[in-house]
Amino acid sequence: MKLLRLGDQDSAVAEVRAALTYLGFLPVTPRQSGERGEAAPAVARPGESKGVGLPAAAADPAAAVGVHSPAEEPAGGAGGAAPAPPDRFDRDLDNALRAFQQSRGLSVDGILGPNTARALEEARHNLGDRLLYFSAAHPFVGDDVAALQERLFNMGFDIGRTDGIFGPRTESAVRDFQRNRGLDPDGRCGPRTLRELKRLRRTVTGGRPDVLRESVRLLARGTSLLGVVVALDPGHGGDDLGIVSGGLCERDLMADLAARLTTRLLDSGLESHLIHGPDESPSEEERAARANELEADLLISLHAEGSTSRHAQGVSAYYYGNARGSSAVGERFAQLVQREIVSRTDMLDCRTHPKVWDLLRRTRMPTVRLDLGYLTNDHDARALGSTDFRAAVAEAVLAATQRLFLPPELDAPTGQLHVPRLAGRA
Repeated sequence: MKLLRLGDQDSAVAEVRAALTYLGFLPVTPRQSGERGEAAPAVARPGESKGVGLPAAAADPAAAVGVHSPAEEPAGGAGGAAPAPPDRFDRDLDNALRAFQQSRGLSVDGILGPNTARALEEARHNLGDRLLYFSAAHPFVGDDVAALQERLFNMGFDIGRTDGIFGPRTESAVRDFQRNRGLDPDGRCGPRTLRELKRLRRTVTGGRPDVLRESVRLLARGTSLLGVVVALDPGHGGDDLGIVSGGLCERDLMADLAARLTTRLLDSGLESHLIHGPDESPSEEERAARANELEADLLISLHAEGSTSRHAQGVSAYYYGNARGSSAVGERFAQLVQREIVSRTDMLDCRTHPKVWDLLRRTRMPTVRLDLGYLTNDHDARALGSTDFRAAVAEAVLAATQRLFLPPELDAPTGQLHVPRLAGRA
């Protein structure tokens, strides 16, 4: 699809404006009607629209125009400055889109790309708009699914995490709910199931039962790393070089780090698998599907960063999460890895952050993406180009993996845990 950003003028911009107005990120501007100055009708329930598949907030897109800064508006009209055309990507739309991206756990860049367009499409679905059921080939995705998961979660049913994807675990939770209410346990969320959901109130209050469930599963595995399956995703690959700066290439650096980490994991008794070869760069959705097929216990995605500012630097870790919920173990693992890397190197700590990128969202196991520095920063580039730094990162990831499976009373201080090699593999 065509990327849209500040300054662009396109018919699809009006649809984006209408969608953001419907979602409350832009105010509805009253429309003058003849001499009486009547306000425009209230925003209608959206339906399907053309272009990027976004909702139309009203029959006339001009009714959804937001408030614009004086610097961007031509003077004129009895009421002062006239609003900009609805198909122009102005500053107010840029601010609204950034606010939407922030609320959805997306990269906040003010650009309407595939991920943001998909999120806008998902946001238009309300619980009850459509029959929901599990379809392996084309799973239902949207805010209605997330709302269903949230209701089931609040009543104590195990839906895993609130990711807005109607998968097998959500279907199982629906069946359990239906059995509890004396309904036919068909796993489909239709009118009768919705009526029962609306009759009941939240029954689980306080705490995070998802954290407790996942913690129990981890402790049940024991403290040994033998047999733990770790999937590794070196960023980019093939013709996709990633960030290139100062003679360093993200693709090649992350491939080297993945090889070092694979060796270190295998030496300590874990199973390690690369989810793509050096000559290919699959989509995030395909990478997630491959990790799921491996039935990995953890997935680690390795990346470097770049910026137009040479002052941008530091390492950060990302896990699945948004306003509705997060991967409890993914969040814990991201924190452990981040702290281990920072304690073992001199990199700036940019902390951990929840995101809803496809790789984090569509994997069934805890997944962490590591951004290991900026190739456009002199300090970080020197570190990333150093074999000692990449070896230290491999040790940090291994130590964090061990700490993830340790109960609190056996956990070691950050930066001090060393995982030994198995005899015969040193």
